[in-house]
Amino acid sequence: MLALKAEEQSQLQLVEREEIDDEEDLFEAIDKLTSHGINAGDVKKLQDAGIYTCNGLMMHTKKSLTGIKGLSEAKVEKICEAVEKIVNFGYITGSDALLKRKAVVRITTGSQALDELLGGGIETRAITESFGEFRSGKTQLAHTLCVTTQLPTSMRGGNGKVAYIDTEGTFRPDRIIPIAERFGMDPGAVLDNIIYARAYTYEHQYNLLLGLAAKMAEEPFRLLIVDSVIALFRVDFTGRGELADRQQKLAQMLSRLIKIAEEYNVAVYMTNQVIADPGGGVFISDPKKPAGGHVLAHAATIRLMFRKGKGEQRVCKFLLTEASFPDNSRWNCRC
Repeated sequence: MLALKAEEQSQLQLVEREEIDDEEDLFEAIDKLTSHGINAGDVKKLQDAGIYTCNGLMMHTKKSLTGIKGLSEAKVEKICEAVEKIVNFGYITGSDALLKRKAVVRITTGSQALDELLGGGIETRAITESFGEFRSGKTQLAHTLCVTTQLPTSMRGGNGKVAYIDTEGTFRPDRIIPIAERFGMDPGAVLDNIIYARAYTYEHQYNLLLGLAAKMAEEPFRLLIVDSVIALFRVDFTGRGELADRQQKLAQMLSRLIKIAEEYNVAVYMTNQVIADPGGGVFISDPKKPAGGHVLAHAATIRLMFRKGKGEQRVCKFLLTEASFPDNSRWNCRC
């Protein structure tokens, strides 16, 4: 293993102060509402509901805000008027949109071939989905990203912390250790910068996302992993009679993930399962498609299909959305 020089090791100290200062411009703390005539008690109610920034508040409907205990329609109207004075959620020029895009960070996957096809790695303010059968490499990539996210930006990392929501019991901290050593990082420090939660129901999974707001508003997170996003929905909802309700709840979960990605400038990496595709055709030897239907497909910015290759080799096919590349191309990569 390549030993890092002293100056390189100092770079691995998580998040330099000046970078945090630059990031603070990305969102306005919800506390600023008090300077615009909003009662501190009402601000606390918003925080208890998982809303910690003015940007995040603007991502909620008035109907959902009035559902917060203690907030009447009149209070919600006043809060919305106040937040509009702090945050501009109207039209901006294309040039301003380009400036916002410059805040996007690309995090290396640890695979050069994969990084090249992703344009440098998985990006913040976007959802990257991987799907495939068991032992195809989805969770291994999640573990690698837990480490590379903590690398400094000069080493194509995210210089931030990681939040890991595990719905299948697949997270193994001992797997983090050799990956950290590969990149010349202190395994103990790397593990300390990962917050982990095991979810057991789809409702628990959603509540864990709500609880992340407080942490992301205070600490420099750069990656959120959900492994896997669909597993608990397939358990908690059964049969066609509950399919519509399942898809609606799944859509709400995915909407929350998108808002977290954009609000806090974090990358979201979620794994997905596959289901048999009877309509795949007789010419396809092993027809499978990702679970979750169109609801999940529309939420992902980039979709990665993993399958097993020869021996320990894994094959990844990129199903890129129009938001990722201009020509909606398909790419193949062996890594």
